[in-house]
Amino acid sequence: MLSYEQFMNTDPIKSFTVDEAKRKLEYYCSYQERCHYEVVEKLRGMNMIPQVVDTIVVHLIENNFLNEERFAQSFARGKHNIKKWGKVRIVNELKFRNISKYNIEKALKEIPQEIYLNTFHETAQKHWDSIKETNLQKKKKKFCDYLLRKGFESHLIFEKLNDLSEN
Repeated sequence: MLSYEQFMNTDPIKSFTVDEAKRKLEYYCSYQERCHYEVVEKLRGMNMIPQVVDTIVVHLIENNFLNEERFAQSFARGKHNIKKWGKVRIVNELKFRNISKYNIEKALKEIPQEIYLNTFHETAQKHWDSIKETNLQKKKKKFCDYLLRKGFESHLIFEKLNDLSEN
């Protein structure tokens, strides 16, 4: 026989004490860099009241579990090095997470220009070679769309496109 909660498809809401929530969020922030937005959303998901959310966020900042500058720098390095994202995509993703302009600028300084351009050229060449399209116009469009989605600047893409289509 089904219980009333199972029948109504609503489980009783788990509640946390402030200390339990602090410990849980300390762990949450310690194994991966987090931004304030992610932490606040996690606390809201735990059904914490706004005053407790503020208290826990302050605790995490004071004890260096939460640092948006560090998060932004780590995010920019990681997304560029691992996912080969361009600066436009990185900036948009950081803005989506409500990161300040100051921290976004500091984060972009984590990617040396020479390494950024090398990554761009390698990614562009690899993708150009992988496109099997025989129609040159369609191939160019696929190439541009891919690199724009990756977040590279349009002037870099069009310069590279001119170099590749001349060869």
